[in-house]
Amino acid sequence: TGRTWVTRQGVHVDRIASTWLIRRFIDEKAAFKFVPAKGYIPEAGELRFDMFDAEFTHIGDRCTFEVLMLAADLKGPALQAIAEIVHDIDLKDTKFGREQTAGIAQLILGICISHKDDFARIERGAALFDDLYAYFRKVCR
Repeated sequence: TGRTWVTRQGVHVDRIASTWLIRRFIDEKAAFKFVPAKGYIPEAGELRFDMFDAEFTHIGDRCTFEVLMLAADLKGPALQAIAEIVHDIDLKDTKFGREQTAGIAQLILGICISHKDDFARIERGAALFDDLYAYFRKVCR
């Protein structure tokens, strides 16, 4: 716990959701670092996600959020529902076709438009994903 997790600047849905997942379920004391997309050389002990040569990134047709869930052995219908929404938004497909996807995509876009700072984006995104998780815990039984 308490590791530094590194990803690309300009976070959007997969990276916002992944930071929430990391802090909520994997490493509650995680610190985050946002770096340029190219040329970053990781420091000792850092874990990279959703970037080139990262320890955790897209594998096959899975987005980073899904890969992190698998790596941490996280399960449950509420998390799975969120993973499906993040997947469809990030990969721009309709593999899962959840009815909430379009609305969540618009909320994420609103966060990104309103906040240029990555720390502000992940803070706002964490509140969104906390509420979404509570909703799915109630309806996915």
